[in-house]
Amino acid sequence: MSRRHLYTIAPNAPFLPMLVERVLDGTLLNGWERSNPFWLSDITIILPTRRARLTLAELFAQRLGGAALLPDIRTFGGENAEEEPFLPPVDAATPPPAATRLERRLTLSRLVRAYVERAEGYAAPPNAAEILWLADSLGELIDDFTIEGAEPQALRKLVPEDLAGNWQQLLGFLDIVFTTWPQVLAARGQTEAAAARNDRLRRQAATAPLVYGDRPVIAAGSTGSIPATADLLKAIAALPRGAVVLPGLDTTLSPAQHQALLEGEATQSHPQYGLAVLLRRLGAGIADVEELAPVAERTELVRHALAPAGQTGAWGAMRANLDVGAALDGVGIIAAPTADLEARAVALAARQAVMDRQSVGIVTRDQTLARRISAELNRHGIEVDDPAGTPLYQSAAGRLARQILAAAAGQFAPVDLVALLRNAAVTLGRDRGEVQKLATRLDLKLRRERTLPGLAGVLELAGDDDLRALVQSLGEALEPVLELIGRPRIDARQLAGALEEALLALIDGADMPGLVEFRDWSRQIAGGVETGADFAPANLDGVLKALMEGEKVPPAERRRDDVHIWGELEARLMNPDLLIVAGLNEDIWPAPADPGPWMNRRMRMGIGLEPPERQQGLAAHDFEMAMGNRRVMLAFATRLGTAPARPSRLVQRLDAFIGEAMAQELRARGRQWLDQAAAIDFAGLPRPARRPEPMPPAGMRPRALSVTEIETLMRSPYDIYARHVLGLRPLDPLGAEPSARERGTMIHAVFEQFVREGLSFTAEDAAARLEAMAKASFSTLESIAERREIWLERFGRAAEQFLDWERSRHGRIAARAAEITGEWTFPSLQNFVLKGKADRIDQRTDGLLEILDFKTGGVPLGADMKAFEAPQLLLEAAMARAGAFPGIPRRDTAALFYIKIGLGPDAFSLKPFSLRKDMHLMQAVDEIERRMQGHIEAFLIRDDLPMLARLKPREQTGRRPRPGDYDHLARTDEWTLTAGVDDP
Repeated sequence: MSRRHLYTIAPNAPFLPMLVERVLDGTLLNGWERSNPFWLSDITIILPTRRARLTLAELFAQRLGGAALLPDIRTFGGENAEEEPFLPPVDAATPPPAATRLERRLTLSRLVRAYVERAEGYAAPPNAAEILWLADSLGELIDDFTIEGAEPQALRKLVPEDLAGNWQQLLGFLDIVFTTWPQVLAARGQTEAAAARNDRLRRQAATAPLVYGDRPVIAAGSTGSIPATADLLKAIAALPRGAVVLPGLDTTLSPAQHQALLEGEATQSHPQYGLAVLLRRLGAGIADVEELAPVAERTELVRHALAPAGQTGAWGAMRANLDVGAALDGVGIIAAPTADLEARAVALAARQAVMDRQSVGIVTRDQTLARRISAELNRHGIEVDDPAGTPLYQSAAGRLARQILAAAAGQFAPVDLVALLRNAAVTLGRDRGEVQKLATRLDLKLRRERTLPGLAGVLELAGDDDLRALVQSLGEALEPVLELIGRPRIDARQLAGALEEALLALIDGADMPGLVEFRDWSRQIAGGVETGADFAPANLDGVLKALMEGEKVPPAERRRDDVHIWGELEARLMNPDLLIVAGLNEDIWPAPADPGPWMNRRMRMGIGLEPPERQQGLAAHDFEMAMGNRRVMLAFATRLGTAPARPSRLVQRLDAFIGEAMAQELRARGRQWLDQAAAIDFAGLPRPARRPEPMPPAGMRPRALSVTEIETLMRSPYDIYARHVLGLRPLDPLGAEPSARERGTMIHAVFEQFVREGLSFTAEDAAARLEAMAKASFSTLESIAERREIWLERFGRAAEQFLDWERSRHGRIAARAAEITGEWTFPSLQNFVLKGKADRIDQRTDGLLEILDFKTGGVPLGADMKAFEAPQLLLEAAMARAGAFPGIPRRDTAALFYIKIGLGPDAFSLKPFSLRKDMHLMQAVDEIERRMQGHIEAFLIRDDLPMLARLKPREQTGRRPRPGDYDHLARTDEWTLTAGVDDP
């Protein structure tokens, strides 16, 4: 092959501008006459991506000032509608339509499910979502065979005895797949998408002499990783005026080094491996390629850093011949502590470049990081879209579909229900503002009261007509999905159809991002001949994600020309003023060398497929090309989520080659963006809050408290101020798990009902009656049946012990009163009213009282009781003595008991109230009455003392103050010694 047909442009040279210059100066035209004013329009240029095609057209227009017709610029193997008009008018049968990825996924899911149901070695059979993922990976393996031209019969050449038992099973299954799948395609009159692309490329290659003749045709920027593309490159290079321009081929490699790349054991991950394979396909060697631009020191440095492991011993000599500092001028590294700070720092660096009127390209393989960077840029008024688009699953329409599934599958659980109604697209035929107000009202109701599961439970709670009508409309809209979930088995077509019907009913004719693509996805499934393997209606969110894999919502119209987010393929030929390579973490760039679940590395290579490390080599080549840009910023995070993360091996190799001092200097250049990222939300040095000292007028302070609030008044008057003066009430979290307090309320209700109905503790059916009452009391736990059964079992053990204790008191107790409420007025304290509700007050046969308090949470410490810091029972005894409880005669109290309803051996335990040594119970009652009146006088009757927070906080395990309902309002962590200590 003649040398003049193969060229390369070094990474340090701007690829597309250099291509323009070498076309205009005739270097790539092999003597084509350029005197004709329309000579340029006779030239064909083929590029890898549409973005490169548009950029090249703009460069030609700028260079020529719009005074000439542009070349015919195309892309390799583009869409049918784009490429077919350029295919030659030869006699060829119309190719069959290609099967979509979704059709293949559904078809192969049937085969996969049949296999996993009979295969051995699965600890648990894959669920429906996992089967769909396996079907996708199987389709990718089929693509590998098709793209690389491997014959499925080669599978039979592998020696089963050399493989483990599970791989032997897989070989038999793959043999069935490669026999069945082509038959399915033929029966449907379809072909593989990869096969259709191969056919187009090979038709172009076979007919290139007829199409182009002696006119110039230039194929530029392709690495030929697809063999059919390599065939087209070879055909173009053989034309009289054909030229192939390779991106970043290292022409300094010796023939021996070139051969070592091709034959080495672990060289597939080298950045030059793919180009070495391409040269072999072209029948050429390194000496046949002409370099169009001089290689700069930066490119030499990067190539040395990424050299095969066997050459690292010569790094010292390589480094000695380079001016490392000059070579890395314009390069910086952002080593961010988190992905959030990485995105923020990248956006700030891009923003500064835009302000300096420079172009910016941001390259990342991580789509989540791309969206973060886009959001951070939007914060500065720079709107830029990821050209890859938004995954349909994560689009607005996709999110609404997921919320529909969550609400239906969760039987209208509070969090799922309110989240669905809060979605801005949901109108249900009403004004959006009305839906929002009603959703807020429902939110508050659901925080105060637990509902039975399902729509009926929510309707019962809703109450008023407007709210009931909204919930009823929601239930009607979700009926298709609710009906589907009630079936034993469903399929993809039914799921997609029900979701589309429910979604359209919710938005009532409105539009939303991703709706067009969502409906197109649904119609693909509905109109296809394949519904896929059926499945139980469980884990539907995972099933939906698997079904939507690969479906995208394209970005909006092109918003600006100075800043872009690219994938690595799009960035390969781009040279902005500043190139930022983000997400350079190990296992992201490059991705892990995963051969997939169907074949191991040895099997792939045994049948002639490329090993998975080939993709790592392409990623390394893209990194090498990016590093050629004049100004480059590399970015990675040292922590991803909750786990530490490593920089990419490519960055690690660069660090090792340039040395510690230079590596730190590169990070120092990026540190300014990290400092700005950390400071962007900084509002100044924190000024610790002082303890609040509210002093409302006496007339605004409460004149009535409960016995439990007296303890609050003693410990933290601020909480009384927040609750009664400001009128603030704590709200339970939406959909919170049942707490010990809620369990205690239910148990109180059971014991109260038993006593109120006058049932006998000595009756044979007493335990059964208590159990029946408990089941009724715990009925609202139906949505978490497992929790309900555990609570009932624990209650049963406690009830038996409680009955035994009550029976032991038979003959001593004359009467029992449960959940009795009373009020006690103090004329001397401006008619202050003390309210109390006693769990139990029992009248003994000797005329004295016993007061019981049931606890499912903690029992006060003995020290707190002796210090009068657990005043509830003592105050109830004082109220009983004063005759404040209706139906209870004025009597002294002989005993106070805490009854702890616990677990296991502690299912029922009795703890008498602890008194100080030599102090009788009624003396303690006198003392607590005196102390209570003193606190009421000081903090409620007078108004010259501030209502302070945490005067005497209650301690819990570890001697830390127990968090209070109003600590956040009082900003206690800012002025207490416990600031910064995590609550358990």
